[in-house]
Amino acid sequence: MASSSSSSVMAYGLTNASDWWDEVNHSTLWQNRIFHTLAGLYGFVAVVALIQLVRIEIRVPEYGWTTQKVFHFLNFIVNAVRSLVFVFRRNVQRIQPEIVQHILLDMPSLAFFTTYALLVLFWAEIYYQARAVSTDGLRPSFYTINAVVYAIQIAMWLVLWWRPIPLLITLSKIFFAGVSLFAALGFLLYGGRLFLMLQRFPVESKGRRKKLQEVGYVTTICFSCFLIRCVMMCFNAFDNAADLDVLDHPVLNFVYYLLVEILPSCLVLFILRKLPPKRGPTQYHPIH
Repeated sequence: MASSSSSSVMAYGLTNASDWWDEVNHSTLWQNRIFHTLAGLYGFVAVVALIQLVRIEIRVPEYGWTTQKVFHFLNFIVNAVRSLVFVFRRNVQRIQPEIVQHILLDMPSLAFFTTYALLVLFWAEIYYQARAVSTDGLRPSFYTINAVVYAIQIAMWLVLWWRPIPLLITLSKIFFAGVSLFAALGFLLYGGRLFLMLQRFPVESKGRRKKLQEVGYVTTICFSCFLIRCVMMCFNAFDNAADLDVLDHPVLNFVYYLLVEILPSCLVLFILRKLPPKRGPTQYHPIH
């Protein structure tokens, strides 16, 4: 009797949860609340990145566009565009041709990939320099990889503009899942290598311990966020219930963007908040 009662309560709870989920997803009021909340969070991250960029420029105005400055500038652009897209989410959904909707939703994701790939590049340069290995090919490789990724995605958009093929939309999502997996493995490879290399050095100073913690935390955060993005994009490609490009999945949008962009960006910006010291050109290290 008790077991039957317990099962009934569980079933009632699941039904209520399902009803709540459907009610929120199909409620215009809740959709607006969630999308505006996302817009506000992205706007906050954009402002933080811009403030940090200005602070760095004031601290070391004599240097040009260092890796650190580019990283914060791209963070500002990505989050500002995301904020605007979510402010005008309903208008975006009505834009024709439909390919423009895909570009507005997907281009910031590509820019996010480029932004955090800069960290992988920076760590790879440190790692190979410490091992007295030439780093001449790293930056050309970085530019080539990004150029190939953007070229493939733009080619898919052009084909979709010419003829909207459902299969190609699925392939586009799978492609970006693969790009996200590639980024996650990049963080695991070079972040992990740098962490292990720093761990082998004597930890005699607070600064060295802090650098070890920074690399460990950022590697874990970025690897996790890109891996989650990869998994979610795979679901997005094959399951209509996980579609992020429609208005009636606001809760899924909130969870997805919070986990793969907003939260990681906030944590990384906080961890890398330290300003570069005023040093001579040969002593300046871009990302601290």
